[in-house]
Amino acid sequence: MKPHSPADALTSPSSDVNYPAPDTDDELAVESPIDPGKQETKSEWSRAKSIVFRIAFIYFVLYALPFPFGFIPGTDFVSQLYQRIWQALVPWVAQHVLKVGYEISLADTGSGDKTYDWVLTSCFLVIAVAAGLIWSALDRKRLRYDALYQWLRLYVRLYLGATMISYGAAKVIQSQFSAPSLTRLMQPYGDSSPMGLLWTFMGASYGYNLFTGAAEMIGGVLLFVPPVATLGALITIGAMGNVFVLNMTYDVPVKLFSFNLIIMAVFIALPDTRRLANVLVFNRRADPAIVQPFFRRRILNRILLWLQVIFLIVFTGVSLFQSWQVSKFWETVAVDPAIHGIWSVDDFIIDGQPRPLTMSDPNRWQRVILEYSNRLVVQFLDAPQQRYSLELDPKTQTMKLTSRDNPAWKGALKYETPKPGQMKFKGELDGHQVEAQMHRSELSTFRLTNRGFHWVSESPFNR
Repeated sequence: MKPHSPADALTSPSSDVNYPAPDTDDELAVESPIDPGKQETKSEWSRAKSIVFRIAFIYFVLYALPFPFGFIPGTDFVSQLYQRIWQALVPWVAQHVLKVGYEISLADTGSGDKTYDWVLTSCFLVIAVAAGLIWSALDRKRLRYDALYQWLRLYVRLYLGATMISYGAAKVIQSQFSAPSLTRLMQPYGDSSPMGLLWTFMGASYGYNLFTGAAEMIGGVLLFVPPVATLGALITIGAMGNVFVLNMTYDVPVKLFSFNLIIMAVFIALPDTRRLANVLVFNRRADPAIVQPFFRRRILNRILLWLQVIFLIVFTGVSLFQSWQVSKFWETVAVDPAIHGIWSVDDFIIDGQPRPLTMSDPNRWQRVILEYSNRLVVQFLDAPQQRYSLELDPKTQTMKLTSRDNPAWKGALKYETPKPGQMKFKGELDGHQVEAQMHRSELSTFRLTNRGFHWVSESPFNR
């Protein structure tokens, strides 16, 4: 028979999960016998296991907080309040405890491996160890925390699941790794950073984005579903294991975060390691897992389950929508098609002096790349690229340029397009009068974008 509802589907007995029949007398069921007909034998945890659990409990909660605030639309203010507490504490610890000899930046640069992040995680770990040991000393007679363990496992798998869905949505709808920009296409391999090369590799194939994103989303979705949470954790370990290795080998500054996600996935899968080993390694029988409900009253368990389902549906939809918004953002800042492209500089004049195309002149422009309304890129003859911040006014056909590396550097150009595929610049750059005449280069010449896919290949096309 098919279940009548999603809740029935998630709570119906399966071939590998046994659910105890809940009692209706009390609300909390964790400390009770699991099955009146089949009493579960509860062995006491070892003292070491109890201490490790207490430390892990504090660390995971500190790391995941303020989740779910910040993940739910309209709750960012709670997340910001929590962050302000640590933004006040972490710099103090860095200066007075760790003796860091420079001021820690609190700016959000997109990096998860800033000094701030390492000090913050160290604070989490030290607090968890110290508080866990104090907790163990004060509660040394108690060696089992079944109820607390269940709630911690729920919290961690929801946090991990939401994070994986968010990661996956940014790949399923290609927003994290966008297709190679014109600047990337003109950048020499050897001039790119390892991270830049990885971003180009990922962005060049939407199919691979879809594959990796689907794996992350599937792992995240399964973590929301109690009977298959272990499967979701195993998929997450595989997906995030690959991400962590890429972060380590391509110097992507998300090493710390991806490693913590793997630790959380291992925590979720840990209770089933013996059963998995029996089936996959030792060729032994594995008894069904006995999953204990959170409450004795069936209605409370169903409410808790439905809350998870609702959060899963809403958050998945929000993540996909936000990823779609990011993917469309670059379309909104793209320049007009009349000036969009890679422009080869035919004639270049500085202060009235023509600058011929010769390698002896490193300041001679070779190409101008115009793709987005906030950026102009110049490629010189000896191959390096210089990026300028751009203020573009299509109505007056003027450009204001500033240098990212030199705040005192200023430029103002007026452009015109005499005919399709041609463009002229005239103006002042850093106190020098500049004129340039250019023609648009064909984009169809790039193998990376025009090679395509071939079922039949008589020989490898490795260029």
